[in-house]
Amino acid sequence: MTKRKAVCVIGAGVSGLAAALAFKDQGHDVTVLERSHELGGVWAPHRSYPGIRTQSPKDLYRYTQAAMPDSYPEWPSGAQVHGYLDDFAKKQGIAPLIRFKTTVTGMSRRDGGGWWVETTQDNTPSRTGYDFVVVASGVFSDRNELKHPGMEAFRDAGGEILHSSEYTDPKQIRGRKVVILGFSKSATDVAVNAVQQGAASVTIVYLEPVWRVPYHFGGLINFKRILYCRASEAMFPGWEMSWGEKLRHALTKPLVWANWRALESLLTMQFGLKKLGMRPSQPIENGISCGLSLATEGFYPMLKDGRIKAIQGTISGYEPGKVLLSTGDKVEADVAILAVGWKMGVPFLPEDVKQKLMEPDGQFRLYRLAVNPDVPDLGFVGFNSSFATVLTSDVAARWLVRYADGKLAKQPDKASMQGWIDSHLAWRRTVRPAAKVYGGLCSAPYHFRYLDDLITDMGATRRSRGNPLAENLLPPDADAYRSYLETVPRYTVSTS
Repeated sequence: MTKRKAVCVIGAGVSGLAAALAFKDQGHDVTVLERSHELGGVWAPHRSYPGIRTQSPKDLYRYTQAAMPDSYPEWPSGAQVHGYLDDFAKKQGIAPLIRFKTTVTGMSRRDGGGWWVETTQDNTPSRTGYDFVVVASGVFSDRNELKHPGMEAFRDAGGEILHSSEYTDPKQIRGRKVVILGFSKSATDVAVNAVQQGAASVTIVYLEPVWRVPYHFGGLINFKRILYCRASEAMFPGWEMSWGEKLRHALTKPLVWANWRALESLLTMQFGLKKLGMRPSQPIENGISCGLSLATEGFYPMLKDGRIKAIQGTISGYEPGKVLLSTGDKVEADVAILAVGWKMGVPFLPEDVKQKLMEPDGQFRLYRLAVNPDVPDLGFVGFNSSFATVLTSDVAARWLVRYADGKLAKQPDKASMQGWIDSHLAWRRTVRPAAKVYGGLCSAPYHFRYLDDLITDMGATRRSRGNPLAENLLPPDADAYRSYLETVPRYTVSTS
């Protein structure tokens, strides 16, 4: 029988809720610490820009325990996702476990095991001991802040400079000249929304063109049916490939190459990339990872008709009423929105722990993208970014509680874990460099392979759908994974 643990989950976003439920369901005493006033993480209303919606279809962006409402569209809005998460937390009994407005400021090892977690709430510091800590606050938790000459003069003249997460109200841009820096999904979302909300002008400044995937290929085929299945995943060289897999990969290499070139041609025609001068130079398959973005609906048509102006370059400075670009252009602007992402790291961890977790090149040393054998009583959920983040976080959380309790069917020893980490990092650096995105914490496009590893470790006796065609040609199915998890051996936690 396993002893009941006091478990701290840091973060009440998608991954924090998954971790809280996994440990709660197993009988542990769970506390969730959330620094903001509401749950949801990136989907919290105070962090969401107008027009935001999921990149993944709703049947992929869900927990195994609960589907999104039938009334939701295929790609739900940010408000709908937040509503789903809020309802999930209440129905699963997680909501009472969350301590809001509680910022984690530090951690230190506790004598005899576990951690001291230091927090502040209403400017009052405190320290609480826990047997196990789950970091679910995400690898990107603090905004990137750019500094350019002339920012103060621009602001003094009435201009605003916002991080994309600070754009939360259309009134901020209505009737004003807007310049957006960046070419991520959030940047193009904001650009389209600014046009729709009546901005006087919209200019997007970007470093280089990137491949984007449409919601429907050719306006007909949902992209999940092409990029989210085992058959497409098999076109990429995976880790720990068998000789049979290596042989198949070598024999089909010409066909795979032709497939990617055909896809590039389709996207070039569908979006009019040549005419716009935005056809990327790098092969599309090299960029299919967590950084691959969907094309915001309306973005390319707005570029074609001039409602959005695109300039290749970057911001070099500001003048009153103008944004200065590296190209020498001076663009009239009232608002500059910087869609430049978030800083990578976990600032509240002790320095000695960070050194064990991070490689010099920024890659994380995490077995199964969840734990490090040199750092006991600590796990990570949501550090396995993917195109189906809710599902991968859900299954990883179920894996983590069993790892913490020593109840995996294949409980790894320290040497085997370090060996897996070393080989996995070598694979990411050489065979699949695109997988280095997100500090090596990206399981896309290997959803099935990664989930296979987790449920096999847990001892699931059922690990695939009975129909081979469905298994190979359909996207991951949350209900199917719930049925696989139901075959995992159960165990009891002692409350004494």
